[in-house]
Amino acid sequence: MAQVTTTLSSLKDLQGSGTAAPAGASAEVAQPKLDQFGRAYATGKRKDAVARVWIKPGSGKITVNGRDQEVYFARPVLRMMIAQPFGVTDRAGQFDVLVTVTGGGLSGQAGAVRHGISKALTYFEPGLRPPLKAAGFLTRDARVVERKKYGRAKARRSFQFSKR
Repeated sequence: MAQVTTTLSSLKDLQGSGTAAPAGASAEVAQPKLDQFGRAYATGKRKDAVARVWIKPGSGKITVNGRDQEVYFARPVLRMMIAQPFGVTDRAGQFDVLVTVTGGGLSGQAGAVRHGISKALTYFEPGLRPPLKAAGFLTRDARVVERKKYGRAKARRSFQFSKR
């Protein structure tokens, strides 16, 4: 294919040259990503925990692994973590949340659920992305447990030294 090279003498020539982006492309609004049931799905991760999260408009009921959130996450701090994305976006009590979470401990699972809820909210309402991003809820916390090394008692701890 032969390539055509054009020289522009001014910025006014740029409009008609065809090299500029189409007018409608830059002003595109993100569309919600919903399934056939009107739910938004996202996966949240933290440490070894993986949470699959579905949100849909409702009364604010949060179900984790088939149990109510008060039963599954007994500590108030963990429930507060899960509710943070709704507080930042002023959407408390407007969505029903269904969560399946596996792996890790309760703290990691709560972090994974928070990450999943935040991502699902952005899929349901793309306009909520800026406040969630500013709060840091869309960033996957990459910190994981360091592996144990050979010749060590734990990841970094040495075996006890004995002089005699």
